[in-house]
Amino acid sequence: MSARLIYVMDPMCSWCWGFAPVAQALAEQAGQGGVALHLVVGGLRRERTPMDAAGRSRTLAYWRAVHEASGQPFDFAAGLPEGLVYDTEPACRALVAARQLDAARAWPLALLIQQAFYTQGEDVTRPARLVELAERAGLSRDAFAECFDADATGAATAADFAWAENLGIAGFPTLLAERDGQLALLTNGYRSLEALAPLLARWLERGAHG
Repeated sequence: MSARLIYVMDPMCSWCWGFAPVAQALAEQAGQGGVALHLVVGGLRRERTPMDAAGRSRTLAYWRAVHEASGQPFDFAAGLPEGLVYDTEPACRALVAARQLDAARAWPLALLIQQAFYTQGEDVTRPARLVELAERAGLSRDAFAECFDADATGAATAADFAWAENLGIAGFPTLLAERDGQLALLTNGYRSLEALAPLLARWLERGAHG
């Protein structure tokens, strides 16, 4: 019997940053039952021009809503660096590269990318910065850079985007529990740990007695 938690997210989605402590706690809960966390990247935005003042103001309003709901920290002053092209594909590709090199490093890298973007005002669309963060997450700098640039990694990233789209997942975070190919939806959108931990516990219990 195979089972895993599938977390469909985008590291540059502010609600996913708000959900990060919840996801961490649920991953630990699932891990106690021998169920691992698997990341799938969603591809939130593919902008091609720098963010303008109106876009920055609108996005900061989303950040404030996430902060109020989750308590997660944001640097509202330095956030969204000048000239940012809000393309989430590079950060998503970084997680796919990490997953391919060492699946256990993907989640730590996601947290580092989120912290850099939301609390340190960094442009995490830049491959050079993603390489530095991957090294901090415990990956080989050279191996990561090579994997990040590989056509196969770009194709795998696009395949993640398509998988989520084909399931009809339009919002992040989305957390699914999979057992023997059967998917159960735990949440589509931000919810508290208090709401989700009992749902996961019941799913784990059914597996233990299945």
